Amino acid sequence: MQQHADTDRKPAPSARNTAREAPPASPCVMVIFGASGDLTQRKLLPALYNMRKSNLLSEHFAVIGAARTAMSDDEFRARASEDLVCCDHGTSDPAVVEWLLRRLHYLPLDASDSAAYAQLGDRLAEADREYDAGGNVLFYLATIPGVFGTTVEHLGAAGLTTQENGCWRRVVIEKPFGHDLESARHLNQQIRHVLHERQIYRIDHYLGKETVQNILAFRFGNGVFEPIWNRRYIDHVQVTAAERVGVEGRGGYYENSGALRDMVPNHLFQLISLTAMEPPISFEADAVRDEQAKVLHAIQPFSYEDVLQRTVRGQYGEGVVNGQHHAGYRQEQHVSPDSTTETFVAMKLYVDNWRWADVPFYLRTGKMMPKRETEVSIQFRRAPLQLFRDTPVDSLAPNRLTVHIQPDEGISLSISAKVPGPQLHLGDVNMRFEYSDYFGSTPSTGYERLLYDCMIGDATLFQRADMVEAAWSAVQPILDVWKALPPRNFPNYPAGTWGPQEAIDLVARSGRTWRDGEKV
Repeated sequence: MQQHADTDRKPAPSARNTAREAPPASPCVMVIFGASGDLTQRKLLPALYNMRKSNLLSEHFAVIGAARTAMSDDEFRARASEDLVCCDHGTSDPAVVEWLLRRLHYLPLDASDSAAYAQLGDRLAEADREYDAGGNVLFYLATIPGVFGTTVEHLGAAGLTTQENGCWRRVVIEKPFGHDLESARHLNQQIRHVLHERQIYRIDHYLGKETVQNILAFRFGNGVFEPIWNRRYIDHVQVTAAERVGVEGRGGYYENSGALRDMVPNHLFQLISLTAMEPPISFEADAVRDEQAKVLHAIQPFSYEDVLQRTVRGQYGEGVVNGQHHAGYRQEQHVSPDSTTETFVAMKLYVDNWRWADVPFYLRTGKMMPKRETEVSIQFRRAPLQLFRDTPVDSLAPNRLTVHIQPDEGISLSISAKVPGPQLHLGDVNMRFEYSDYFGSTPSTGYERLLYDCMIGDATLFQRADMVEAAWSAVQPILDVWKALPPRNFPNYPAGTWGPQEAIDLVARSGRTWRDGEKV
């Protein structure tokens, strides 16, 4: 029996009014490599619009878009205006759009051509004089991963990363940061020949979501939860990142990536590190990241047998999602008809430290699932049943705390309560808090907070080199075994289901079930 207890939807006035507004970011010129691409159009430009509307951008701000596509400033602005009119759910503020469009400039540039960077330097100097940006530059690499290292090397050779006279130069690098452990180490070495670590911002858009950031506030700002956040009270942890869509025309990229590389070393491991970390000594960037790195280093290494027994891979075939028929992965555009690329991953891992010893962490991520949902679910140990031995209660449901990250950001807590009546019967009560109900809804791409942090020099939500390498070290044995033993049963789950049966069995062997995903 399920009952729902609504939290107070109307917060006290002080809950809304005590927050201090963030000041505008530092003056700067933002250079976007790959400015004609999808990321710029769908995420970066709308994020800049939202930042301006929230007064988070300096008046001394400008954008130089750089890409191979031949385009003038006016043509770039015309394309951008189409993307910006969709902001605020289609009701964008014309004054904000006009403010941003006036600051957009474009430079046709081949990132692999070292000679082109002299021209970029001239355009930067011109923009700095026009907008009085103080010499500050934020380079954003929204390009294919293969040119990350080369682009940074060319920036360094042209003297564009030099910090002098109080100005700053920072470089934002999109995931994936490497293809495996070896390539991640090589990329780290390549860019650190040019940049100091404090100039490097390895971005993971998951960490721009309010609920992810709230994990720290929830754990360390409430005295009721942290004392029970350990192996004595927690039975296991589940991290789910389910997508209802397929590869959406990105088959060429996905064939060289797969679900493991695409999601686990970055998104899911970041969620695990925030969930499992020890209290930092402060919220300074390196204090937080030191504790996250300890968690990643503490992930128990997978042996050959562990990979076979504690990991599952899957690929979707044709099926029905939301009432519509969908083709299988092998029928997607730019995908091999006999592809062995996984679109689903599940695994069971352990964090070998004092707090989490013997507590399993279950991870799963997949495409073409029944619904879009990303969450971290903490299941506590069951209460002893002895007290209820002379009552009709024959089992006790475990309490579960779930942090809902997308699409509906919030936190829910499942507890047991007595059902009204003459006999003692227990029902599950779900107490749920949703951000939109309590704090209102603010249009967001997930990049606003991250771009703002880049501009003010706060690296808390960005991965450090040691964190990247620790994450790849944890998954490298899985990559090695899967490469040596190609799957023989793909596709092994229909679109619109919760993955292959082996994923259900992975948790069922220890008497557990996936939250909301027990049935195939």
